[in-house]
Amino acid sequence: MLIENAENNKITITVSSSVDKFGLQRLIDYLKYLEATSKSKAKQSDIDKLADEINSSWWQANKARFIK
Repeated sequence: MLIENAENNKITITVSSSVDKFGLQRLIDYLKYLEATSKSKAKQSDIDKLADEINSSWWQANKARFIK
């Protein structure tokens, strides 16, 4: 594996083709998450509350499909 700084505040990571693609995709997804949230000022408690509200709303709209 090779990690090097590139131009424009970017980092280049080179890995062997033998690396597990599924694991590599999970790592890339995590890096995208870190990049997307790097400037967020949200608190974890606010995020958890929003997630609970979304899950509750989704369940109310969809529970009839699962409970007969």
